[in-house]
Amino acid sequence: MGILEKITEIEKELARTQKNKATEYHIGLLKAKLAKYRGQLLEGPKSSSSKGEGFDVMKSGDARVALIGFPSVGKSTLLNKLTSTFSESASYEFTTLTCIPGVIEHNGAKIQLLDLPGIIEGAAQGKGRGRQVIAVGRTADVILMMLDATKGDVQRALLKAELEAVGIRLNARKPNIYFKPKKGGGLHFNATCPLTHVNEKLIQMILHEYKIFNAEVLFREDCTADEFIDVVTGNRVYLPCIYVYNKIDTISIEEVDRIARQPHSIVISCNLDLNLDYLLDKVWEYLALIRVYTKKRGENPDFSDGLILRNNASIEHVCHNIHRTIVDTFRYALVWGTSTKFNPQRVGLNHMVNDEDVVQIVKK
Repeated sequence: MGILEKITEIEKELARTQKNKATEYHIGLLKAKLAKYRGQLLEGPKSSSSKGEGFDVMKSGDARVALIGFPSVGKSTLLNKLTSTFSESASYEFTTLTCIPGVIEHNGAKIQLLDLPGIIEGAAQGKGRGRQVIAVGRTADVILMMLDATKGDVQRALLKAELEAVGIRLNARKPNIYFKPKKGGGLHFNATCPLTHVNEKLIQMILHEYKIFNAEVLFREDCTADEFIDVVTGNRVYLPCIYVYNKIDTISIEEVDRIARQPHSIVISCNLDLNLDYLLDKVWEYLALIRVYTKKRGENPDFSDGLILRNNASIEHVCHNIHRTIVDTFRYALVWGTSTKFNPQRVGLNHMVNDEDVVQIVKK
């Protein structure tokens, strides 16, 4: 029996097993097996001599955004509207057959936007080049999930299930669980809060499925068996995702209002250029980028060309962004902006900067 058949069998057994106290250990074990087989499926055969053709492109710009969706939902049209790149778009499915990169210039930042081929149901098992599409999605900073507003929430649930199957967790944070395999001493299990989803016996059974018999496990929050399996596997990617509903010009205003009120959802129309500016603002917000401007002594700040940094960046990051040798000769920095108590404030390398701060570096 191949891996795909084993995965199908386990999924069928999970579907027909009732969830109650008596079956929770059995369900936990099945989920652990399922995660293990899916991991093996992602790795592919180890003895393959020639690699399959991929379409990953070099990461460029300040951030990367991936467009993922079913065929013919408007991904290529959106890329053409937001960037100067041309991606062929037509009214038939699978117009785009490879990864087409474009660059969005927003708030002084260059954001790489990837138009990926449409994925179909079963993409996690490799159907329709789905594995390559999802592999590129794992390298993105934000995922834009393009959906057809006329299809309701069906596409959203199917796509989320496909991405979850390959270890991409959307709009979720890493579980607060400490896990460390050891060479001996058995299992040391502890929790700093009451646990309602798992217990020591279930944790032991899951670890045995992964051939781990000696480990230290500490739960700092009430997590499920699925979240613990994610921590044990260690190859999960936690990405922010924006659900972009296209073609809103073809549905009623009541349906548009219902969709727009869902969490992490934005309604647009590529055909009529509706709400595209708000989508760009949301992408900037989800990327959590900040702009920092520099100034020389006795001169005005240069607001035309700011430094683009990640949120929670420090003065040290600012120095590295300008030139890697500045840290060695750094004396102090003067900062104007919302991150200081007064303007200008003299700060050191560990000072955290905020969006649109102005920084003057003073060297030794």
